[in-house]
Amino acid sequence: MGRWTQYDEDEYRLPEGMKRVGYDADSGKYYFRDQDGTLWEGEEGARFGEMKQVSEAPIVVSDDYEDDLEAAPSRADGYQSLAVDPDQPPRRSHGNGLGAYKMLFPFFLLIVVALLLVIRLVHYPSEPAVLCPDKSELSHIKKGDTCWKLSQARNSTLDELLDVNPGLDCDGLVPGQGVCLPTHK
Repeated sequence: MGRWTQYDEDEYRLPEGMKRVGYDADSGKYYFRDQDGTLWEGEEGARFGEMKQVSEAPIVVSDDYEDDLEAAPSRADGYQSLAVDPDQPPRRSHGNGLGAYKMLFPFFLLIVVALLLVIRLVHYPSEPAVLCPDKSELSHIKKGDTCWKLSQARNSTLDELLDVNPGLDCDGLVPGQGVCLPTHK
């Protein structure tokens, strides 16, 4: 326990004879009872502060457990039912149980998108862009093409084809591969 924690307790903060008897979560107000049994209401959202006298609280305040409010269970497991507003219709629970998964949907969606991107990169690697120098044009290899056939189709020599495509492996041509072909004017 910290050095100054006694200053956070009701006995230190509240006037003598006052006890906290309830809390309304809808309005955010605490309720207190003094020695005479008069009910007081705190400011909204403030645990301690200015209080004003009220005739009755919108919540059920029990006097059975004056010292410890949390020791007043309405069931064996300690569950206390919430106060019910008579003006509101009763809440119905959704029986399908999908509410918890709705929050996880964006997470699963991101996982699926990431997996699809990985699959695309692994199975369909993109070919680097081929920039052809002047006096040449881009052509894609077809099945059965060789460096010799490509150079003869453009009325050029094999050396001119290799000069335009430095590092070209003529034995490893793949259909769909981009190759620069020299053009003669």
